[in-house]
Amino acid sequence: MGEKQERDAKREEMFAYFLRNLTSDNPSLRFGAAHSLGRMNDPRAIEPLIALLNDEDWRVRFKTVWALGRLGDLRVLAFLSPLSRDESETVRDSVVQAKEEILRRESMKHR
Repeated sequence: MGEKQERDAKREEMFAYFLRNLTSDNPSLRFGAAHSLGRMNDPRAIEPLIALLNDEDWRVRFKTVWALGRLGDLRVLAFLSPLSRDESETVRDSVVQAKEEILRRESMKHR
C-alpha cells in the first residue's frame, strides 16, 4: 500500500471512530467527536452532526453548531435556526457565528 493510500485508510478509520462517538453515552466523547468531525472538513459528517443538534448537553450542542459552521453547507441553516432560541446563551451565540461562517464560505465560492 502506498503512502497516500495509508493516509486515506487512516483518515477513514478516524472518521468512522468519530461517527461512532457521536452516539456515545458520554457527553465528552460526543463533544470531542463533533469537534474532530468539524476539523476533518468532510461533508459526510453533516447529517450525523445534524442529528446531534438536539443533544441534552448544551456543550455538545455548542460544539455541533461550531462543527456545522466549519463545514459551511447552506443546507444546515434551516437546522440551526431553532437553536437561536436555545436555553444556552453560548449555543445561541454559536448559531450566529456558524451562520456567518457558512454565508462567508458560500460567498467565497462565488468570487
